[in-house]
Amino acid sequence: MARSVLITGAGSGIGLATAGLLAARGFRVYGGVRRPEDAGALEALGVKPLFLDVTREEDLLRARERLEGEGLYGLVANAGIAVAGPLELVPVSAFREALEVNVLGAFATVKAFLPLLRASRGRAVLMGSVSGLVALPLLGPYAASKFALEALADALRVELLPFGVKVALVEPGSVATPIWERSLRRAEGYLEPPPPGTEGVYGRYLEVARRLAEGNARRGLPPERVAEAVYRALTEPRPKARYLVAHPARARETRLLRLLPAPLRDRLVARFLGA
Repeated sequence: MARSVLITGAGSGIGLATAGLLAARGFRVYGGVRRPEDAGALEALGVKPLFLDVTREEDLLRARERLEGEGLYGLVANAGIAVAGPLELVPVSAFREALEVNVLGAFATVKAFLPLLRASRGRAVLMGSVSGLVALPLLGPYAASKFALEALADALRVELLPFGVKVALVEPGSVATPIWERSLRRAEGYLEPPPPGTEGVYGRYLEVARRLAEGNARRGLPPERVAEAVYRALTEPRPKARYLVAHPARARETRLLRLLPAPLRDRLVARFLGA
């Protein structure tokens, strides 16, 4: 009998690619989506759509009831949003939304489905980011949420050992998805009008970020590469605690930035931004 896997945030990008790959490799896949218009793409891949919002407990419990009859082997907590911009300008409500979806949403999802994962001695995969390893300017809210996921994964991995539930964290680098283009368009609205004394500075930062986002769209890894890491986390006899998925140069850059003294790292990053 095929093992069942639930993927949240499966309507596009990494979630959609992962749903398609797992279905093609014999899993019975349920894809969590918030919008009815996203269901068709999943159904075309042989994936069963489930309408759920990870910030709504009632949605998660309803989805659990749906799966209780057949059980659940794998959970991929992928749902997330990107909130970017200079921290001085990011509304508290936008920062709160990033934490609600990316951190509390992942926590609530794992919490809701743990009874099924314990019963199957299954696996939970959380979707982190290289931004959870190094926090770069303009990505503060997003990085804060991904740093929190690093801690959440570490705690869960040990707490669930007695139950045979394995936990892994996937850490993608630059991936060719539209998530950052949308976020930067939103961030540009935070500059209207710019706070006194900041004229030109934050606008210049956002211009650099825009160029990076455009580069990611052209040169970022295909989401299928991340899907392969999720597949490994679900199927390897001894899954790793973390799967870093990035271009080799980006992976080396991330490791280097983590090792550098903070003053030197800050100067290098500031120079890159034109500060």
